[in-house]
Amino acid sequence: MSERQAIPSSITGKGAAYSGSVLDHKYGSSDPYTLGVEEEYMLLDGDSFDLVQHIETVLAAIEGHELQPRIAPELMQSVLEIATPVCHTAGDVMRELTTLRRYVTGVARESGMRVGSAGTHPFSLFERQRITARDRYHALVDQMQYVARRELIFGMHIHVAVDDPDKAIQVVNGLLPQLAPLLALSASSPFWRGEPTGLASSRQMVFSAFPRSGPPPRFRDYADFAEVVGQLERTGCIADYTHIWWDIRLHARLGTVEIRICDAVARVEDAVALTAYCQALVKLLSERYEAGEQIPSYHRILISENKWLAGRYGLEAPVMDLATGRRNRVPVAHLVRRTLREIEPHARELGSDRELEGISEILSRGNGADRQLRVFNANRDIVEVVQEFAAATEALPESVQEEAGAPAS
Repeated sequence: MSERQAIPSSITGKGAAYSGSVLDHKYGSSDPYTLGVEEEYMLLDGDSFDLVQHIETVLAAIEGHELQPRIAPELMQSVLEIATPVCHTAGDVMRELTTLRRYVTGVARESGMRVGSAGTHPFSLFERQRITARDRYHALVDQMQYVARRELIFGMHIHVAVDDPDKAIQVVNGLLPQLAPLLALSASSPFWRGEPTGLASSRQMVFSAFPRSGPPPRFRDYADFAEVVGQLERTGCIADYTHIWWDIRLHARLGTVEIRICDAVARVEDAVALTAYCQALVKLLSERYEAGEQIPSYHRILISENKWLAGRYGLEAPVMDLATGRRNRVPVAHLVRRTLREIEPHARELGSDRELEGISEILSRGNGADRQLRVFNANRDIVEVVQEFAAATEALPESVQEEAGAPAS
């Protein structure tokens, strides 16, 4: 939940400001469709694979390194966040994420730790975690109490730049039906507190207790959004808009649409595929807006129902096909495949079509939750689950291995 800069580098970290009821913004200050990705990682004991409270050890070790500005603490001392610089293509994201993952896993290993990426730790308990010694986090816990203390979850946030604030509002409205597909593709948290939950994403169920979370409301335009946020800020309900934690939100001071629905994923290839998917969707919706087309929008309760089904069943979710209004539900994978056909030309124009192919690979082999459950069901060993996704988090993609002259795994 840190609010560090991911896009663009010219923007300061100052809080949002208001001029009357209009939220100051940076839409149009950078090239459209540029990208930034944030990932939250677990710090793991190298032997037990339980979470360890060693973020300060990591921060001390990276002091002065060129990547230090891209690495930050999070609410819990067992969590590490990384953020890419501005990227133009999903291929750029692959290079940056690979560099950051390789660096932080190397730093962790030097201190006897491992790094893992998934939506939840399968067996560590939130009661044993310590809050990071930062004023923001202590204030959050003081306000939220139990709701914040149990927030031992890990996500991936994808920023896509948009060049106009009203366009950004309509892009968010158009992205709402994609919450269920994105959650199903990324779901990687089937365990909570040592138990298989029967859910593909228990992370989503834990986070739903937070205020100002879930699918965003549909706004008419940017002024409508700014007025609502302004009311929350003027009355002291929130310090600024970054205390709104919707599944998709505008990040005004970065000039981006921020997609926050995804669980953290172990394989870097999957993170990059999801980024390519989001980037192409934003381009598709932006061009429809520019052409004067009506972007379909659906009631929040329908979006929330599909999201619940995706969090429960993952890629097997039987969801409503809101675009066609079919009387029978369809597999969420059917919606993903249809979306892929629509966005493939846009991904090609963006230079991200190769990375987008990773979405079809997720559909064919399953998501992170499927992979964790296969490992667990083989031996009923929950530690083995963490060992497996830690290894997957640390693994270099084949393309990077080949460039480095290492044998492909």
